[in-house]
Amino acid sequence: MTNQDAGRRGERNDGLTDVAGLRVGHAQVAGPGALSGTTVVLAPEGGAVAAVDVRGGGPGTRETDALDPRNVVQRIEAVVLTGGSAYGLESAAGVMAWLEERGRGVRVGPDPLHVVPVVPAACVFDLGRGGDFKARPDASTGRAAVAAADASEPGSLVECGAVGAGTGAVVGGLKGGVGTASMLLPSGITVAALVVVNAVGSAVDPATGVLYGRYFGSPDGVGGAGGEGVGVGAPPPYPDPEVHAAAQERLARARETSTPPPLNTTLAVVATDADLTRAQAQKLAGTAHDGIARAIRPVHLLNDGDTVFALATGERPLPPEAGPLAPNEILAAGADTVTRAIVRAVLAAQGVAGPGGAFPSYAELYGLDGIGAAKEEEM
Repeated sequence: MTNQDAGRRGERNDGLTDVAGLRVGHAQVAGPGALSGTTVVLAPEGGAVAAVDVRGGGPGTRETDALDPRNVVQRIEAVVLTGGSAYGLESAAGVMAWLEERGRGVRVGPDPLHVVPVVPAACVFDLGRGGDFKARPDASTGRAAVAAADASEPGSLVECGAVGAGTGAVVGGLKGGVGTASMLLPSGITVAALVVVNAVGSAVDPATGVLYGRYFGSPDGVGGAGGEGVGVGAPPPYPDPEVHAAAQERLARARETSTPPPLNTTLAVVATDADLTRAQAQKLAGTAHDGIARAIRPVHLLNDGDTVFALATGERPLPPEAGPLAPNEILAAGADTVTRAIVRAVLAAQGVAGPGGAFPSYAELYGLDGIGAAKEEEM
């Protein structure tokens, strides 16, 4: 695929909001001991077809059973990703109330306001990362995040790094966060992902210092706005051995002083403007987990709650000439965008140190020169 086929930089945000109609809002928990927050993906009015696939052994979720293709709910209005472990799922109540006030949800009565918004949610474990175990998202955090999404312009850039649900995220001892990426397929269909990177496993190859996800390059041949793409077939930027050794030593020291419980989770929303059935969306959520497995190792452990939601807005028909195999390009792109979003999250993260522990960032450990790229290309 040529750069022109994929869309020139500047015409796309390389993010979830490249799927027309989707908007993203972040909110953080306030206070000196807080390091947590909530991210809301708001669907266009009328909702989107949705599905979910949970692979981690310790998930924290809400309303995911409603997304089973065998059940009655056809479309949902929003997805909530949140910190605060199971406590943080309360943030979905704020989103639900906001939607109800606007008559958005499953119609259950004669009055247009007689609705029940179905708000699937999933959480990451970040309790105490800022020092205060009780500093976690609640209904007001969810309301602030959905209001931020609603106030954003269509197609707005999605803020990455330690924001929203990624505020307190950690991956393998490094600072994690929120990342996003998108692809425009030859068929004209857009596929995009947003990921909250907070895993027991590592995003970094211990032998080389390369981010695992960078071994796969940029699937659409275009470097993303976060600079994570290196082109199909191009070698990843390897850190100097001395830089890598120093980074590993510093990370080991940080781990000695930070002893957070090994409870984590990576969350993702993979979305498309294609007209998918609920069963096809379910398959997309499942194959998108491959993107996590490429970029984080190990994954899907008993102390992870790895969860992927899929959204399909239905604006573009599948290519009829491809028949029943038409979703294949979307399935492949979903995994690719998840991998790129994880790399982008790790590159965008900024290290933190406080009462809850010290969590350095990849950028500060390796330095931009150490990963073989100029600053303006990386950020």
